[in-house]
Amino acid sequence: MHMADALISPAVGGIGWLVSAASAAYASAKIKNELGEKKVPLMAVAASFVFAAQMINFTIPGAGSSGHIGGGVLLAGLLGPYPALLSLTAVLVIQCLFFADGGLLALGCNIFNMGVVPCLIVYPLIFNPLLKTGLSAKKISAVSILSVVIGLQLGAFGVVVETQLSGVTALPFSVFVLLMQPIHLAIGLVEGVITATVLNFVYALRPEIPESVLRGEPLGAGISMRKVVACLAVITLITGGLLSLFASAYPDGLEWAMERTLGAGGEAAELEAAGPVFHRAEAIQEATAFMPDYGFPQAEGEAGSAGGTSVAGVLGSVLTCILAGGTGYLIYRVKKNRLKAA
Repeated sequence: MHMADALISPAVGGIGWLVSAASAAYASAKIKNELGEKKVPLMAVAASFVFAAQMINFTIPGAGSSGHIGGGVLLAGLLGPYPALLSLTAVLVIQCLFFADGGLLALGCNIFNMGVVPCLIVYPLIFNPLLKTGLSAKKISAVSILSVVIGLQLGAFGVVVETQLSGVTALPFSVFVLLMQPIHLAIGLVEGVITATVLNFVYALRPEIPESVLRGEPLGAGISMRKVVACLAVITLITGGLLSLFASAYPDGLEWAMERTLGAGGEAAELEAAGPVFHRAEAIQEATAFMPDYGFPQAEGEAGSAGGTSVAGVLGSVLTCILAGGTGYLIYRVKKNRLKAA
């Protein structure tokens, strides 16, 4: 559900940047006990796992479409809402700058739709209240699926609203929304199952992790995170380096909805952005994206390399791990020093 720059106006893109930047600043300020020393490595490896997992588009049977996880609810369940938003922001920044996935002007909107909505709206209003009364594998599964579906529906609706506010008349509201919501419902059900599987896996290994997140408390001194972090790291490398090769070739939910909406108006051509702001954003992204579309740069007309996908999956996961982990560690140290000074 990564939006391209052609879907939004500079004004909407600018507002998206401001809202997402303010949300990230708010999340940084609100982090307290939930990001202790033991959670920083988990924050790093969980973000890298989401990066790798987003490379795998799964086919939606009978639709001619595909989808990938967003990861907001998954990260919030593992880390808490505020570290989760910062982690997902790291994922989207790496994808945008180094792999040209999602537009630079649209980055703020993408962070809002895929990060702010699940982490700062769905988690505190749905996920946390429903699980706070008690944990079990069945309850984690049911609440995960419900939360992911609602979060993805809100995020998909956000895309439609943002295109309308941008004046993209080629995507009329009524047609676009009636295509976006059902396809993302199907995607959300699959992502919900994946989210439930990962959270239940962690719950089985270390039940203290989701329990501490729900209470907003740090992990106990005697609790080791090595097994969880090591398992997620191995799964991440396998996902990014190997499983990414088997991603579905069908268009994702947003592309699928756009194709059918444009076709309904008799136009099959892709939307194009024009203007100095778009050109400047495109130039910056072209300068930073050393592996556009998750592959080695190709001359016009040349086919992509499967090896490039594997390299992009592993390298992107490592870069995300460094950015998310570094952000978490910096916030942890700043908070710790302030407590000492007080």
